[in-house]
Amino acid sequence: MFKKILIANRGEIACRVIKSARRMGIATVAVYSDADRNALHVKMADEAVHIGPAPANQSYIVIDRIIDAIRRTGAEAVHPGYGFLSENMKFAEALEKEGVIFVGPPSPAIEAMGDKITSKKIAMEAGVSTVPGYMGLIADADEAVKISREIGYPVMIKASAGGGGKGMRIAWNDEEARDGFQSSRNEAAASFGDDRIFIEKFVTQPRHIEIQVLADKHGNAVYLHERECSIQRRNQKVIEEAPSPFLDAATRRAMGEQAVALAQAVGYTSAGTVEFIVDGNKNFYFLEMNTRLQVEHPVTELISGVDLVEQMIRVANGEKLPFAQKDLKINGWALESRLYAEDPYRGFLPSIGRLTRYRPPVETTSAAGVVRNDTGVYEGGEISMYYDPMIAKLCTWAPTRAGAIEGMRQALDTFEVEGIGHNLPFLSAVMDHPRFVEGAITTAFIAEEYPEGFQGVTLPEAELRRIAAACAAMNRVAEIRRTRISGRLGNHERTVGDDWSVGLQGQEIAVTVAADRDGATVGFADGGTLRVSSDWTPGQSLARIDVDGRALVLKVGKIPSGFRIRTRGADLKVHVRTPRQAELARLMPEKLPPDTSRYLLCPMPGLVVKISVEEGQEVQEGQALATVEAMKMENILRAERKGRVKKIAAAPGASLKVDDVIMEFE
Repeated sequence: MFKKILIANRGEIACRVIKSARRMGIATVAVYSDADRNALHVKMADEAVHIGPAPANQSYIVIDRIIDAIRRTGAEAVHPGYGFLSENMKFAEALEKEGVIFVGPPSPAIEAMGDKITSKKIAMEAGVSTVPGYMGLIADADEAVKISREIGYPVMIKASAGGGGKGMRIAWNDEEARDGFQSSRNEAAASFGDDRIFIEKFVTQPRHIEIQVLADKHGNAVYLHERECSIQRRNQKVIEEAPSPFLDAATRRAMGEQAVALAQAVGYTSAGTVEFIVDGNKNFYFLEMNTRLQVEHPVTELISGVDLVEQMIRVANGEKLPFAQKDLKINGWALESRLYAEDPYRGFLPSIGRLTRYRPPVETTSAAGVVRNDTGVYEGGEISMYYDPMIAKLCTWAPTRAGAIEGMRQALDTFEVEGIGHNLPFLSAVMDHPRFVEGAITTAFIAEEYPEGFQGVTLPEAELRRIAAACAAMNRVAEIRRTRISGRLGNHERTVGDDWSVGLQGQEIAVTVAADRDGATVGFADGGTLRVSSDWTPGQSLARIDVDGRALVLKVGKIPSGFRIRTRGADLKVHVRTPRQAELARLMPEKLPPDTSRYLLCPMPGLVVKISVEEGQEVQEGQALATVEAMKMENILRAERKGRVKKIAAAPGASLKVDDVIMEFE
């Protein structure tokens, strides 16, 4: 077995590889850029080597810098993780020339299957059903429009190299095909160093289901069943699960056998994933093969009991697979929620900054359930604008799908992240969505269910009463503490009353709080009562409360006259006031936000790539105004209505903060 492995990656996946290598007794080497000098993967590894500036195209995807790190440390093998150089044939060849083992497939297999255009041609020659499309290289935007018309809108414009949603656009008309081609090309060049683009028919109402394969160097190959990855936004997966709630045993077997046959046809070894589009009648179409470990591999590990990273290392070392297809059964159900540094209340735009609080749920393993959190960050660390916005991958397992969903709900409720925008509220909302609970999902789920974006969750009346009761009891605890402050003036004793008004989600609820040593009984105007007990004390940011025998987990922040409460996708300002205070509060004027309608503001921290208009130019609704790049993704900012540009305040190359002015209109 290898004595030392270098991980040619960063963040969560680098940390994940280090964990398996450590269990196997293998020393690890991390590489890092300027931005990652204090990153978690650097702290976890036995050695670390600096490889250049923050941009990936000057560090993590520069082959010579990785080779130099290998020479300096004497690493015998390299695990590429995913992204960056993981599907780069030239990298695999460079390692082979150096006499270093690549923990992945052989370079001919990467060339054959890692390139989406080539892989589709091979699949068609092998008799595999594929989605209609244009397999040749596309020279420019005009040709992209012509090809798109021939295929028929809508079409998917995709980067030939790489994955992870980078370099992908859906176009419904000529204008979108033209803009999408250029943006996809730019993203592909920046992320993978390869700007080749191809176009295929976009299948409406599809499900994205993929098969995990594993093959050794002795001719053995198996599939470890499927993963459902249909909950996507901007072609980037958000929630995955294994197995799929849609497939039957016959379809699963057919997809698995086809995936293995395709892998064997190109002499594939190591872990890989064959992706399919599946329609409502369970017809499946080959999309592509990812010749690497997938981001969502933990859900497969949880239902199969197989450590995929360990098996990749053992295969690279020349060992045979320790199991056959008949040994691989599906055990229970697993879910993965990707926690991103993206603000769901601002259209999921990237968010960067310092993690002032990062407290994931406790990882547990039992026969009843598993909670697993794969991450590459820590409290106090920085989320950089240079890389993928993923913070963590939260996974749960249970014997049933319903159990895994409930486990995920509880884990999300107890996950504390502060300092940046993040998608925890959205993930919680999906876990409670009826369509998701039923398994009636497609890749259009987010677009269909949140067409105006995510604005938070409106909680039902019964849940509001539970929160109101909890907050009233918590407020009493805080009030009692305030009456015990020392150094008060004489004759200024403060008493805590029983009657309170709880304002939340646009309504006021009158309550009475009768406290005792074990908790409080909260009464409502309609005669109903709720018994509340908890060990919460003022200042704690997480409250675990029992309300009439049912658990309620709240993230708690202090605001004047109450709390900021976050739970199950809802973000609430809960004001707890005396009846007189509530009466006076109703008379207070509402503070209106400033009018920014005459300005184009930068919606995220990022780099201005392009200004598409000039001062004095008249613009139409929907017209492209500027392009801003953040976290390897290009975002085209468009006019909300007709107008004329008065002043342009930012130029290409400018680095902007959130709400910086890009241009002003008359």
